[in-house]
Amino acid sequence: MRTCPYCKKYIEDHWKYCHNCNKPLITNIENDLSRSLKHPYIEPLHSSSDLEELEESYKYYDNIIINDEEIERKIQKVNEILKEKESMGDPIPGSLLLEKSSLYYKKRDLPSALKNLELASENFKEEKDLLNEAICYNEIGIIQEDLGFFDQAIYHFNRALEILKEMNEYKKAIKTLNNLGNIYYLINDLEHSYKYYQEALNLSEQNDLITEEIKSASNLVEVLLMLKDAERIKKILSRNSKFFKEREDIYGMIQTHIKYGKFYYILGEDYDRAFQSLNNALGLINRIEDKGSIFIKAKLEWECFLYLGKLHLLRKNTFEAESLLLKSLEAVRIFEIAEDIKEGIILENLAKLYVLKEEYLKSIEYYNYSIEIYDKYGDKSKIADLKTAIAQLYLDFLDNNSEAIKNFESALEIFEALEYFKECADIFQTLGDIAIKKGEIELALVNLQRAKNYYKELQDDYNENIVNEKINSISEPKFSYDD
Repeated sequence: MRTCPYCKKYIEDHWKYCHNCNKPLITNIENDLSRSLKHPYIEPLHSSSDLEELEESYKYYDNIIINDEEIERKIQKVNEILKEKESMGDPIPGSLLLEKSSLYYKKRDLPSALKNLELASENFKEEKDLLNEAICYNEIGIIQEDLGFFDQAIYHFNRALEILKEMNEYKKAIKTLNNLGNIYYLINDLEHSYKYYQEALNLSEQNDLITEEIKSASNLVEVLLMLKDAERIKKILSRNSKFFKEREDIYGMIQTHIKYGKFYYILGEDYDRAFQSLNNALGLINRIEDKGSIFIKAKLEWECFLYLGKLHLLRKNTFEAESLLLKSLEAVRIFEIAEDIKEGIILENLAKLYVLKEEYLKSIEYYNYSIEIYDKYGDKSKIADLKTAIAQLYLDFLDNNSEAIKNFESALEIFEALEYFKECADIFQTLGDIAIKKGEIELALVNLQRAKNYYKELQDDYNENIVNEKINSISEPKFSYDD
């Protein structure tokens, strides 16, 4: 029997929602849903990770293949060695605790992995083994990030970075700089993300570390996509493509195809080329035999499915879009440890899909699932955007003014705190319109005047004039004449 990926309780195969925690589940997807793709793909699903996660590095937890019995035997063996050393009064080497932590991580037992890493870091500190102490701090940061404790993750990455820089361990420092860039990107702090990716890139160039330079530049592309710096993106991807082809690095080629696909989609450069790039990436993923685990393949495929789904959404091909978005969601659930921002992104796109299918209540449910995840990552502007979308559905399609007002006001509170004046103005104008239809003229005047003030501050004369006309139309005195 299957278990829910959230609450871990048993679920029935035919359930679309977990009846225990009410979260959406992956439905059975018919085989013919994927036939429209140029490249077939294989179940279970695979997808992609950051480049630094696909190599042997001082990050101990790569290429995770979970085999509980084998891992338990290894943990037992380490425990026997630790017990023997303890009984003989010998010091406990940090390396054994580090190995034990790695094994717990492979089991996805993060609390035990974290506990052993913290013990290992203390032992390495006593042994004055600075390098392994830094490695522990980096790994603690990775686990804290997985658990959603972002402040703690940043703190430990910075502790690792300080030691590595002092020791001139440039390769490892570059990896930690990229980890910092990753976590700031995750929490939507593009300024700090750019800073750390760029520092990693600069340090790589200064020390002639070409592989690290390529990987840091590849990470930087993610921020440049948000900044829409097309020329720099093209330059980086062109160089990366040549580098990975020359070395026959299939993982690097896959990542470059994915980034090209995202580039063509996000910047609206060429949607046909976006399709081609993403399907090329899927074709290469399917050529990976048993060199990588399902875990690694899942981290490679999730964005391919996501962006192919989004491309089909643009063309209103809801059948294909739903198939691909659900496959992306399943891929993420293969490798995620807790609710992940990636899942929030997919659920948001599924909500948009259900709007196209005119399944408005289902769309609202998926928007709310997405909001729960964005809230964990502190993305307030995204939450306000989605609450506005929910409010508009209640207003336009479900004839439920009270729920519309409730969600508009919730979004408005966030936008005002963020000082997003355009969004505030638009919501006040809509609230004014609702009040007019309800005959609540005084409330309508208050909301429209607030909207007018914001438009004036924004120097948006067009909308200011529209609102002013509305104010005049409902505030003019009405005269009656006796016959």
